[in-house]
Amino acid sequence: MPVFRSPEIKKFHRRSAFACLFVILCFAGLVSRFISLQVVNYRRYLTEANDNRISVVPLPPRRGTITDRNGIVLARNYPSYTLELSLTKLKEPLKDTIAGLSDILPISPQDVRRFYRAVQNGSRLERVPLLQHMSYQQVARFSVEAYRFPGVQVHARMYRWYPLSDATAPVLGYIGRVSDRDRERIASRSDANDSDTDGHFDPRLEASNYRGTDYIGKEGIEQSYETQLHGLTGNRQVEITAGGRPVRELSRTAPSSGDNLVLSLDAGLQIDALHAFAGRRGALVAIQPSTGEVLAFVSSPSFDPSLFVNGIDEDDWNQLSHSPDKPLLDRPLRGTYAPGSTYKPFMALAALKLHARTRDWGMQDPGFYMLGGHKFRNDVITGQGWIDMYRSIVVSNDTYYFMLAHELGVDVIANFMTQWGFGRKTGIDIEGEATGVLPSTQWKMHAFRKPSQQRWYDGETVSLGIGQGYNSFTILQLAHAVATLADEGTITTPHFVQEIGNARSHAVHHITPAIEGQVDVSKSDIDFVKSAMVGVATEGLAKKIFADAPYSVGAKTGTAQVVSIAPNQRYHGNALPEALRDNSLFVAFAPADHPVIALALVVENGGWGAQAAGPIAREVLDYYLVRRKQPGVVAEEINEATSRPPQTGIGSVNSSL
Repeated sequence: MPVFRSPEIKKFHRRSAFACLFVILCFAGLVSRFISLQVVNYRRYLTEANDNRISVVPLPPRRGTITDRNGIVLARNYPSYTLELSLTKLKEPLKDTIAGLSDILPISPQDVRRFYRAVQNGSRLERVPLLQHMSYQQVARFSVEAYRFPGVQVHARMYRWYPLSDATAPVLGYIGRVSDRDRERIASRSDANDSDTDGHFDPRLEASNYRGTDYIGKEGIEQSYETQLHGLTGNRQVEITAGGRPVRELSRTAPSSGDNLVLSLDAGLQIDALHAFAGRRGALVAIQPSTGEVLAFVSSPSFDPSLFVNGIDEDDWNQLSHSPDKPLLDRPLRGTYAPGSTYKPFMALAALKLHARTRDWGMQDPGFYMLGGHKFRNDVITGQGWIDMYRSIVVSNDTYYFMLAHELGVDVIANFMTQWGFGRKTGIDIEGEATGVLPSTQWKMHAFRKPSQQRWYDGETVSLGIGQGYNSFTILQLAHAVATLADEGTITTPHFVQEIGNARSHAVHHITPAIEGQVDVSKSDIDFVKSAMVGVATEGLAKKIFADAPYSVGAKTGTAQVVSIAPNQRYHGNALPEALRDNSLFVAFAPADHPVIALALVVENGGWGAQAAGPIAREVLDYYLVRRKQPGVVAEEINEATSRPPQTGIGSVNSSL
């Protein structure tokens, strides 16, 4: 008898079959996924698991120290605590977090402004400092409340300290937080380093070497020697929990400290020269002729580089950037000036070399030179009597050089002056050097657009002979030329760094002076011009300045117009606004028979060269040749500045990194 199955039982069996099939398929999927995870992709997921478990933390290196030639510290590091915010890890709005932190820590409006500026200029993924140079009490106070502020941590950092502050700012520059522009430069250097096939690969240039680095050189030595000063970044592998809490350290690769630099700079001379300017606008460069080592490099007025390190405050920035004295301008490196009569010794050398004049050729000075109906006046309108080459330098006669320049012509002058370094970069070992202007017909063709402006006129050549007209050089170029003259025409590239020392191996690399060659002028002609410059100091315009000097000196004064004076007018500096007065220039080398120092300087709107610039030159030479090793005000100032500990309290400005 057949079994009767109701429709309900049939339906139940079908559903049971489908349910069993579904369960079987699910288990099959689980088994296949298990096989995929545990067998097929075992190694891949094991690696990812380890990556999740292990965090690689970069260990930034200690930045190298910088000292002067006598071992005086110019830049070094010191440890301090910093409160930092990781913006991507904050659980509350940024303003609320800062407000909560302000309740327990003394966070000033200046700190907040600096923080927001750093956020705007840098990456939002990095840690940004809010409060720096925390005391131990402040660190303890935050530690108690730290659980309330996820994404906020206290980090121990090395900070940069510039003991001599504004005195060394034109040379050292400063460091600051890594910006997007800096990252582009780092990436560009890294790409070039990776593509180097000549065996010059340098791991210090790799972008990975800047992981964990928040600060980089921005100006001066700090920027130009960034690779050497930075060092090699290390790392440590740390086992962490799923929540990111470190458990234990698995391995560590120690960072390699940056190289230590010894500069040719004499800190005492640098400070003495800056004091001699007494706040007046100007620049001075002193060079050791035989080596090209820069002994002093002064820009007055200067600024405290520490203001920029952690992000300059808006008030400080406005004060510096809007000052009519332009303290941010590196005058020796980037400022350009007409050399005035300091150009005449080089014009005399051109005349001798090109046989345009002999040493004995002379003329009766009428007090002016006529060209095309235009009268080019000498400073002494009644004339200066009989003028030969020696006397033209000693009394700084203009008429002699008006005539000489017109006879030589602009292009002949330019070709001769190029070998002395005028109108071209000296190659000094810091970035940002200005080229200046050594005028020629070709230069004018490129400098102007209109055909009428591109034409060179004879009247423009005449003024070149006394260092006026389109002539525009840096004080560094002028000092370099004087140093070349003092060293019998040997051209040596000026430089700051004497030694580079490895902090770990203590190996020292001495910088060999780079001799470019010899100027194409005879030694007897150079000696003659140098003797005339000695005459400037013994019987000429600088006689009073060096009357009682215990050393011999060769010198030349210079006065350069800032604004043109009409032919029928006389210059009266005291009647003009200060900004329109002449620039005062001075060049010198000493001792005259065996120079160990050559210098050039300018006092902006200072008037006659012997009036403003000359006394500064005497002060600098006295210090270097007489008082350098004696106790005095400068030595006490250096001892006080370098021996006191850096300020680590809130609002300190003498710190960085």
